Amino acid sequence: MTGQSLWLRGFRPFFLGAALVAVLSMVMWLSIYLFQLPLNFPGISIFQWHAHEMIYGYTMAVIAGFLLTAAWNWTGQETASGAGLAWIFLFWVLARALMMIGTDLLIYAAVADLSFMLGLGIAVARPVIRVRQMRQAPVLLIIALLAAANLLFYLGAAGLADQGVRLSVYGGLYLVLGMVLFMGRRVIPFFTERGVGYAVELKNARWNDIATFILYPAFMLSELVFPQSAAGAVLAAGLFILNSLRVHGWHTLGIWKKPLLWGLFTAFIMINLGFLMRAFTLVTAIPDLLPIHAFAVGGIGIVSVSMMARVTLGHTGRNVHQSPPIMTLLLAGMVLTATVRIFLPLMDPVHYRFWIGASGILWIISFALFALVFIPMLVSKRIDAA
Repeated sequence: MTGQSLWLRGFRPFFLGAALVAVLSMVMWLSIYLFQLPLNFPGISIFQWHAHEMIYGYTMAVIAGFLLTAAWNWTGQETASGAGLAWIFLFWVLARALMMIGTDLLIYAAVADLSFMLGLGIAVARPVIRVRQMRQAPVLLIIALLAAANLLFYLGAAGLADQGVRLSVYGGLYLVLGMVLFMGRRVIPFFTERGVGYAVELKNARWNDIATFILYPAFMLSELVFPQSAAGAVLAAGLFILNSLRVHGWHTLGIWKKPLLWGLFTAFIMINLGFLMRAFTLVTAIPDLLPIHAFAVGGIGIVSVSMMARVTLGHTGRNVHQSPPIMTLLLAGMVLTATVRIFLPLMDPVHYRFWIGASGILWIISFALFALVFIPMLVSKRIDAA
């Protein structure tokens, strides 16, 4: 029954894969960065390899699991299951395995990776188009743009697209961040209103939605075309103000009793911190990579763990309002991971490599805990199944 259960819904194999690759790819990265593991990376730097596997490996697995499950719920139509789901997942696994031995087999990794993204796009788009649910169009657009950005990475690594690798890595990061902002605006107030245990109404201001919709794409394009420009800093300052107002409007004291709520809330605070740090790069010596890691580790990392936990609990028949006791420790570990990665190198740059290593180890421990608790749920049938 375990094998059959794994292929029932997209979240099962992809969240399992995300948890394992989060650990394995970080072990690989620390081995390369700290101990000079001798792998061959023609066409790219070790830093670009690390960024690619965090975005298009780990994060895309989380996105795939979430969207394959969410689209099923949105439309009432099947997305992918059984053999179809297994093939999509197999392409993702093959791409990750090929990228973990270096880039000598880059063309094969590219074929596998892009086949995975094509399969994911078709599986999500088909039910949405079938029921004409046009409000999901931004999600489909982001999937298509992520696939295009990933193609650009492989073209750049092969020497066929100037600046392709840089544009792919940063473009992928900002596309994922945009998806987090877009989906978070939808789900965080909804989850909070139903999860705190008392009546509360949280609203999104329409003017804030419109302003964010204008400023965020402008910020993304500015960072891609004119990296580290004054315009990007000004746009980041505007986004910090907009998202601070939004998060303030979402706050209610009851979230701090629910790990799956304060995890989402904390992730948005980390994203706001990234915008603030990017704004201050205009007038301070804050290193360029610190706001990037506030977005990536603090924002995307924490929100992805929170969402994987919530989706797994809910879709295996468990109570999302009563998360496992270890969830507090797990999310606290992710917050500590982000804190060590963002703040301590700024406070103590002399020991920069040590703080990178410490943050990586905390990341590994956090995802090992996630795997320990949630993989048994992912491979088993629903607890309320007959």
